[in-house]
Amino acid sequence: MDRPDPTTPLEHRVKATLRRDCPGDDAGVAVVCDAAEAFAVRADTARGAGRSLDLQYYMWRGDVTGHLLAQEAVRAAERGVKVRLLLDDVYAPCRERLLAVLDLHPRIEVRLFNGPRWRLLGRLGLPLELLFGNWRLNRRMHNKSWIADGCVAVVGGRNIGDEYFGVEPQGGISFRDLDLVLTGPGAVQALQVFNRYWTSPLARPAARAAAASVKRGGQQALHHKLANAEHRPKAQGLLATLARRPLHHLGVRLTGVGRRAVTVVADPPAKAQRGLGARKRARAAGGIAAEIADALRPAKREVLLISPYFVPGRAGLALLCELRARGVRVSVITNSLAATDVVAVHGGYAKYRRPLLEAGVELFELKARSTSEPASLIGSRGAALHTKAFVVDGSLAFVGSFNLDPRSAALNTEMGAFVRHVAVAEEVAAEHVRLADPALSWKVVLEQGALAWQDGMEPKNRQREPMASTWRRLLAWVVQRLPVEEQL
Repeated sequence: MDRPDPTTPLEHRVKATLRRDCPGDDAGVAVVCDAAEAFAVRADTARGAGRSLDLQYYMWRGDVTGHLLAQEAVRAAERGVKVRLLLDDVYAPCRERLLAVLDLHPRIEVRLFNGPRWRLLGRLGLPLELLFGNWRLNRRMHNKSWIADGCVAVVGGRNIGDEYFGVEPQGGISFRDLDLVLTGPGAVQALQVFNRYWTSPLARPAARAAAASVKRGGQQALHHKLANAEHRPKAQGLLATLARRPLHHLGVRLTGVGRRAVTVVADPPAKAQRGLGARKRARAAGGIAAEIADALRPAKREVLLISPYFVPGRAGLALLCELRARGVRVSVITNSLAATDVVAVHGGYAKYRRPLLEAGVELFELKARSTSEPASLIGSRGAALHTKAFVVDGSLAFVGSFNLDPRSAALNTEMGAFVRHVAVAEEVAAEHVRLADPALSWKVVLEQGALAWQDGMEPKNRQREPMASTWRRLLAWVVQRLPVEEQL
């Protein structure tokens, strides 16, 4: 008598996709730039999962996209899939009802990372935490990963929310972002990272928050809201993309990279603990910042950097200047003052522009909006960069949650994936080229010793931060002069 096939439907689809795209290789990588496709690959892998769904996020919003993906997790659990959801606690307040619905399901478990000890005090707890526990609020789990059946992982910079998936948020900014889909050893490594965080003493069950929410009522109403999210007008574009995906493949084009080409890296969870100073703790425990510096340092020809929040610090500045002194081309894309959603960080970045330009580093700043792109990618206030990626010498690519700033290096926990493969590096480099186009970004240059912003389509360069309000310029100027760089 034949034994039943233990392979899940998703594992069958992964194997079929690998046979189609990279025969003989069990390690595949796909670069996903399109926001709707990024939603579809998450929802689709949840629908195909037959064993486990492990989700780790800094932010999971209670909007259309958040409800759609939460509903996919619930449906997976109802099929018998074990679902584990690990969220940073900073965005949990006011979302306890969503956590209650998920955590009370017998096959769903929710944990919160680095949560406050004052939660049992209700609304009074948050101000007490601000007064006495600010160290905890300042150290967040910034990781992002979506792992299905341990055989497919989606890692990158996207949180779960409308602004990350091309759905116009209410009065907000839409983010340009990037994901890597990993199969084979890369997915296994991502799951190992998840398990380290899941079993950390800082990851606490959300049961108490859920119980408090149930006492206040509203669980049935939220069940109804999740079930009806797919009928909302804003959901239709995402669902249409999902409906076009093939039934027997992953719906992405995989590049076969070999078993040793992918390395998933992450900070240890202990980085968020209280104790040593943040920088000493990160060095003592080991972390992603050192991995990234080690990847950039041996560059011989070219380094392409994409970072929405770019504050290199003295060490980062010295490294980039050292690369330039050796003749390595260094090109950086970050947000302009008009585009950024964190003006304070731009103030920290601004003081490094001149020394970087003097060293020969190319600087591009994303414009706040572009009439050449569809409105769905712009949002009501414009579009901001959220991609965190780089390419070294056209052969090594990195995509993850790590911003090139002091907060990522010393305060937040971060993760990402290195891929040593020319074809994958070319795809990430192509995103750098696209973003650096004059239609999307200003090029910052030195003109007679002063900063200037080059449009490429205008005869004269602009002599001050383009498209930025006076208030933004003033706030960035003040932050530039305050001793707060380690918090940026």
